This record gives sequence, structure tokens and C-alpha cells, in this order.
Amino acid sequence: MQMAVTGSTGLIGRVLVDALRDGGHRVLPVVRPSSANAVGETIRWDPEAGRIDSGAFDGLDAVIHLAGEGIGDKRWTDAQKRRILDSRVKGTSLLSEALADLANPPRVLLSASAVGFYGDTGDRPTEEDGEAGSDFPAQVCLAWEAATAKAAEPASRWRTFEPESCCRPKAGR
Repeated sequence: MQMAVTGSTGLIGRVLVDALRDGGHRVLPVVRPSSANAVGETIRWDPEAGRIDSGAFDGLDAVIHLAGEGIGDKRWTDAQKRRILDSRVKGTSLLSEALADLANPPRVLLSASAVGFYGDTGDRPTEEDGEAGSDFPAQVCLAWEAATAKAAEPASRWRTFEPESCCRPKAGR
């Protein structure tokens, strides 16, 4: 498979990119122009400036979207909360709009969200189909997931992503 990964230089992204490449897939990290951690062939984007190399996604099999300001990296001041929200909503909206406008879009968009969707549930078990919480992380997740709407409009083009079919580690790991 040929796929692009945003957030490819982050904690999860680095491991995922390595695993996908080890599995024989062509992976194009989606990186900001200032990224010093990107190696090899990449796709450039700048969510803050609203710029993305849309054409680089045309014909890919999948896009895995993991990018966003770290939620546990800093104290949640009002400014940091704005950065957390904007990094997810602006980036996801930009990516979704770019994919929706392609003649031959990827078959799959896998966009990260978070368990924060459910809010603080204390010790109460929560099922996947549970309701959204009302705290800051839940509101971020709701806005973040809603930002994928543009890419989902031509719903017949999108398929369910099954990670076990592309991400199995090699034997012996």
C-alpha cells in the first residue's frame, strides 16, 4: 500500500511509520516545512498557514492523520488550550478539504481521536458507543472529529481501515 502519515515525527507516528515500512509499504510522512526530523520522500503542509501539497495525496491508498499539539506536554492555560484545539481542527479541516477535492482520493482516511471524547468517567466503565463528555478534552474530540466531514461527503469512496491487514510486525519482534 501507499500511504501518507501526518504526525509522523511524533511519539506514535515514528513507530507507525517504521512498522508500515518494515511491512513493505510506501509511506510518505506529511511534515511542516520546518521539520528537521523528516527523512526521505515527504509531503509538505503548513496547517497554520492553510497550505498543503494536495496533489501529493492523489492516488494514495490511505492517509493516517495523527498530527496535533501534545495534550499532556504543557499546562492548560487558555493559550495552550487554543493551540491544542486549533492544531487538531485546522489541520484536520485542511487535510479533509484537500482530500475531498482530489480526482483520485485515497480510499481510506484514518483520523485519530482520543479517549478524552468520553470526558471524566471516574471509575465507571465506558463503552465505545457512549456519549461525549462535556469537558475540554471531549469538546476537542467533538470538533476534531467534525473536521473530517468534508472528506466524508463522498462517503461511497471511503472504506473501513483494518490495521491488522497492513501493520503486522515481522516475525521475531
